[in-house]
Amino acid sequence: MVDKRGKLLKSYLKEMIESKGMAHHQLNSYNYFISEGLQKTFNEIGSISVPLPTGEDVVLKFGKISLDKPQIREADGSTTYILPYEARLRNLTYASPLYVEITPIFEGVEHETEVVKIGDMPVMVKSVLCPLSKMSRQELLEVGEDPDDPGGYFIINGTERVLVLSEDLAPQRVTYMIEDGVVIARLNSDTGGFVQRHHFERKENGLVVVRFANILDKPVSIIDLIRALGIKSDKDIMSLIGVEEDEMEELFVNMYSSARDYEEALENIAKSMRIRQAEEREERILNILDNYLLAYLGNTPDSRLKKAELLAIITRNIIRLHLGKIMPEDIDHYGNKRIKLAGELIDQLVRAVIIGKWGLVSKLQFSYQKIMKRGRRVSRLQNIIPADAFNNQIMRAMATGTWIGNKTGISQRLERTNFVRFMTHLRSIVSPLTPTQEHFEARELHPTKFGRVCAVRTPEGQNIGLRNFLGIAAEISVELKDEEKERVFDAIKSMISKHEA
Repeated sequence: MVDKRGKLLKSYLKEMIESKGMAHHQLNSYNYFISEGLQKTFNEIGSISVPLPTGEDVVLKFGKISLDKPQIREADGSTTYILPYEARLRNLTYASPLYVEITPIFEGVEHETEVVKIGDMPVMVKSVLCPLSKMSRQELLEVGEDPDDPGGYFIINGTERVLVLSEDLAPQRVTYMIEDGVVIARLNSDTGGFVQRHHFERKENGLVVVRFANILDKPVSIIDLIRALGIKSDKDIMSLIGVEEDEMEELFVNMYSSARDYEEALENIAKSMRIRQAEEREERILNILDNYLLAYLGNTPDSRLKKAELLAIITRNIIRLHLGKIMPEDIDHYGNKRIKLAGELIDQLVRAVIIGKWGLVSKLQFSYQKIMKRGRRVSRLQNIIPADAFNNQIMRAMATGTWIGNKTGISQRLERTNFVRFMTHLRSIVSPLTPTQEHFEARELHPTKFGRVCAVRTPEGQNIGLRNFLGIAAEISVELKDEEKERVFDAIKSMISKHEA
């Protein structure tokens, strides 16, 4: 039996190294981002509206994106295609120009579409954008590359940088726990690459409160939120939560400690959000609830009922956990976690650079307005794209490792001490927890890590247990396409219906 297992493991490792490579998880993630995720980002933006001095608006509609081969612009203005070897030798950034179709729409009429370059996208070595991925072993030797190099890293200003795997809580999943005798629930809402954290807690007096997206000055009653989402009567709220007879006392505490009607609920939420203008209070609160509360369920008024139903389920489960009717969950269970790969991390960065507060879109609007106020006509859209606005922010994050959400150490200089150090760096996993605090349970080796995370390899000192390494035979799947998700859901529904029949 032992011999068979040894042969099976050797066969698997040989196939993985020869056909996939030890960095295939990084490559698969980046390739998915290039082929699917980047276009999704621009599709979600859709278009931007630019107010003109005349009082009218011009709409800039985004279309298809395209990427060329990795290249650089020489001192004489010419463009040259490059390979990783030259980027390392000349201290260059290995990147491809990113183009997007933009169509101006004025007074409801679409004008000529222009293909505009918005910046350069860092290229992962051996990815679909890299010519090395299509070369044979002999061709790699001829261009000065190591044929056994698995790729999976970037070259920024001549330095090899790797985006380390980032461990985080699974999004769209409620985790119920008891910490220091307090019943809490956590949920990460991941929408369009932006994570909004929700924290639910049962207070000593039995009131269940919630914080979300860091926009509340103080916690707000979950019943007030349910009422503000459109479930206005006490009867409807109690029916939606649906507790049993022995749980009624806990529910009554929440009902009596919260607002008695819709207007009072809005007033309580407004105080927590520091909204003082009474005339626009309702509109601002509902706008915040639509866009920040459980945003993955939708951001339109039609999604409010779904949000109220989920809040009701969370309330019921918190009550039952307090009464000991259900068991708390283990937050360190690997089923409650997800690993973010290079593609997801770059997707987060690109979204922030494009649609962030000081991102490319806002600078594009400002440049367009500035030209129009001077009485000049925009002849070419390329002229209003801020020079290096995209590149500077992308390359700064890649070079320093400072990422979205105040995360640090995401991009690290690739270790080349020896081949083993090189391979383990490509498969290292970093926890979001700070190493200066104990986090005893998080540092322990959890049984669910078996086969996924190496049980031996972890550094000594402050980072022990917080920095891990992907198991030698572990693989990480990337996001399914929408049609694949529908196929899986249809198969599950079919199985359920057959079982019920």
